Amino acid sequence: MAKFSDLELSNAILDSIRAMGFEEATPIQAQTIPIAMEGHDLLGQAQTGTGKTAAFGIPLIEKVSIESDQVQAIVITPTRELAMQVAEEINRIAQFKQVRALPIYGGQDINRQIRSLKKRPQIIVGTPGRLRDHIRRRTIRLHTINQVVLDEADEMLQMGFLEEIEEILSEIPAERQTLLFSATMPKDIRALAEKFMVNPIEVKIKAKEVTMPKIEQYYIEMSQKQKFDSLCDLLDIQSPELAIVFVRTKKRVDEISEALNKRGYSAEGLHGDLSQARRDTVIRRFRDETIDIMVATDVAARGLDISGVTHVYNFDIPQDPESYVHRIGRTGRAGKTGIATTFVTHREIEHLRNIERSIKRKMIRQSIPTINEVIAGQQRIATEKLLQVVEENEFQNYIALAEELLEHTDSVTLLSAALKMITKEPNKTPIQISEDHPYFGKGRGRDKGEKKPKNKKGHSPNKGSLSIPKERKRRRKKKIKTR
Repeated sequence: MAKFSDLELSNAILDSIRAMGFEEATPIQAQTIPIAMEGHDLLGQAQTGTGKTAAFGIPLIEKVSIESDQVQAIVITPTRELAMQVAEEINRIAQFKQVRALPIYGGQDINRQIRSLKKRPQIIVGTPGRLRDHIRRRTIRLHTINQVVLDEADEMLQMGFLEEIEEILSEIPAERQTLLFSATMPKDIRALAEKFMVNPIEVKIKAKEVTMPKIEQYYIEMSQKQKFDSLCDLLDIQSPELAIVFVRTKKRVDEISEALNKRGYSAEGLHGDLSQARRDTVIRRFRDETIDIMVATDVAARGLDISGVTHVYNFDIPQDPESYVHRIGRTGRAGKTGIATTFVTHREIEHLRNIERSIKRKMIRQSIPTINEVIAGQQRIATEKLLQVVEENEFQNYIALAEELLEHTDSVTLLSAALKMITKEPNKTPIQISEDHPYFGKGRGRDKGEKKPKNKKGHSPNKGSLSIPKERKRRRKKKIKTR
């Protein structure tokens, strides 16, 4: 792999990269930084977690003129979380230069943002809607911008931001450099590039390079009803330092985070319906390790860059390979190892195989955790806690009491009793999780015991038949015609 020192970067940038603990550039960084530094427009295809922010952030910072107090670069992101993450990382890369990035997003007081804009940041990182608001208010002027980045472009178009993006790009001077990054390159992305970019150079990082070999990937086949208990069992066995549980809907986020708390875990949910203040609080508490588990939807977790996430659990299987890579990329960061476990139903197995074919990697099959494995896991954790106290020499005040107890009871019995006291017993508090139909890929069959889905009237739908309300309407129309 190329080293940052080989990329002809300024000493200030190299110093900040070393301070961040990085030496080698990722494939997307090694290939795109030289192109961007030469001033070419660029189409970069790479997944989340491959180092895209530094890939475009380093050229932005290097090319910003510190002698000007005007906005010179703009980064457009799909979500507020990603805007904050990107701005934070750019500021870390620019820590030894007089360059500052400001995040602009919806949900935050716009007057507060206007006051921050008066401090003259050189780089703006924002979501399309809020950027358009500022442009219309003339609190952000685009005539001085010479660099534009579209980050997670496919996600922005999927979320319906095409009109806002086109409006923003149309108002930025044509004499600019445009960098577009996307996990996929569908026709609408290419049409956008053709309309607003000049002879862009395309860089594509293959899927096999982005599935991160330091992440152990597993799957467990089970019915929908077994998922929650299996999740709790895995948490008890693996005892993650920080874990993210991905689910399909906002309702599932609320139900599962509440259920985990009932079972004695420290968990909070993250989804799009939360207020910005609440979302910031959840992310901050997770970063500070005040909570151990975050339950989130894909969109809410887009762009999260939190170090120390040891485990990712796909409670609901992701809809496509890109989402899968995005999810598991939350762990195994900064050279550390991580574990990703995906729960699948029998109906979803073929969809899982499609993901494996796309990422060019086989997941390891695991069996549903047993009660003996749970107890063994908790016993191991209790032993580790005990040994940690010994190692940290935090038992001096208890030596006299221990000697007194040993006069009446042997040491093995006492130690066994102590381990029993600190071993967490499996919690099987009854939990009610609403049913969520599995992702129907191209697989066949149905989970054992899974009933055939019914419509709102409680009738099993038959292919090609009219529903009862439609049949009634058809009869009414027929009677009117005969009259």
